[in-house]
Amino acid sequence: MHSPPGATLPGAAMPIYEAIRDLPIVSPHGHCDPDWWAHDRAFPNPAALLIQPDHYVFRILYSQGVPLADLGIGPNGKDRDPREVFRLFARHWPLFLGTPSRIWLEHTFRQTLGIATPLGPDTADVIYDQIADLLTTPAFRPRALFDRFGISALATTDPATSDLADHAAIAASGWSGRIVPTFRPDDLLNPARQGHGAALDALADMTHRDVRDFADFLDALRNRRAAFRAAGATATDHDVPTLATAWLDRGQIETLHAGAVAGTLSAGDANAYYGHMLTEMAQMSAEDGLVMQIHAGSRRNTNRQLFDSVGPDMGADMPGPTDWVGGMGPLLNRVGNDPQLRIVLFTLDEGSYARELAPMAGHWPSLRIGPPWWFHDSPNGIRRYFDSVVETAGYHNLAGFNDDTRAFLSIPARHDLWRRGVALHLADQTDRGTLNTAETADIARLLAHDLAVDTYRLEAG
Repeated sequence: MHSPPGATLPGAAMPIYEAIRDLPIVSPHGHCDPDWWAHDRAFPNPAALLIQPDHYVFRILYSQGVPLADLGIGPNGKDRDPREVFRLFARHWPLFLGTPSRIWLEHTFRQTLGIATPLGPDTADVIYDQIADLLTTPAFRPRALFDRFGISALATTDPATSDLADHAAIAASGWSGRIVPTFRPDDLLNPARQGHGAALDALADMTHRDVRDFADFLDALRNRRAAFRAAGATATDHDVPTLATAWLDRGQIETLHAGAVAGTLSAGDANAYYGHMLTEMAQMSAEDGLVMQIHAGSRRNTNRQLFDSVGPDMGADMPGPTDWVGGMGPLLNRVGNDPQLRIVLFTLDEGSYARELAPMAGHWPSLRIGPPWWFHDSPNGIRRYFDSVVETAGYHNLAGFNDDTRAFLSIPARHDLWRRGVALHLADQTDRGTLNTAETADIARLLAHDLAVDTYRLEAG
């Protein structure tokens, strides 16, 4: 399924791809910085643009003995010369052969940046200078690139206590690009997360509520959700390392909440508390219409030395098994039949696509299956995903595609790879007689664009 940027696809796949290749990009979940569009400043340098924000890139380099500080990452790397970072990356370019990062980066170099020179140690400085020169031009400012990429909507992911000032600045600027926030309350809901107490203090200050009281805490969360909705948000996002939703009686949850505020909960009690709060969030989503995203099964920050010295999100998060049926059971049995609720499920446990997620989405009206996530948004991962979910869940219970990236310039490349995967899958379906030509065209557009718009309720705005 691997095809280089601009390559033709075999047989019936090419006309399917050509029909969807240039559809607008919908990016309903990701981690780009809204500051880029609020202030529309030039990106600082090629290393900061292409290497340092992308854990797909630096984790491979780290695996081959390249210190993160040498890549300008972490407190010990803050003074690293970006040209030296790019040279180091170029010397290790062969490490990316066979990975989706190689495909994305080649697309970015060739299609987005117009770099025709092959990357290598001898060409690193030439290519660095070419990119650096481009970044000084108005055409490569964040807003101009957003428009050039054909992005119709992009969602950032923002802490629940964000003041959303960047989003307000975008709205006040008069620029037509649609950048919306996503409500991420993990720091408030999961007592096991670092910074939980500080997040509660920030919530109390922002909402003028005594969050030590459980009822006031829920009201404060509703207040922040309303602020996000007013800023254009259509979704929430929840990182769930161990999925175990719950519904506790009022006395139990109030006792656990007091322990969460005091920071005295055991690991088991913290997990029960978070499980209950996920169900509270689902109920609120049924009330206010925000789409709930659950990303489950990532074992975060497994390299403790790296976490202690550099911080989180340094490429050491690993997949783990997830019990979706049992883990979602209490939540779904409380609110999963509500037609107003929509939950998008993302897994790193690839085996659960056929085993649990496809049957669940093929039954519960509230559920949609998110696209292949993180380690699986690759050519073969996309193929396996369709083979695993379609026969049981159908196409309309899927969520389309999102790129889930911090690397802004990779967005067109990631969507192009997905659209190629869609074309290859549908060509195979057509060849086998499962779909006719008209059905194939309809499903191609759904998977490339329309399902994401519908799933994330992005029709208006």
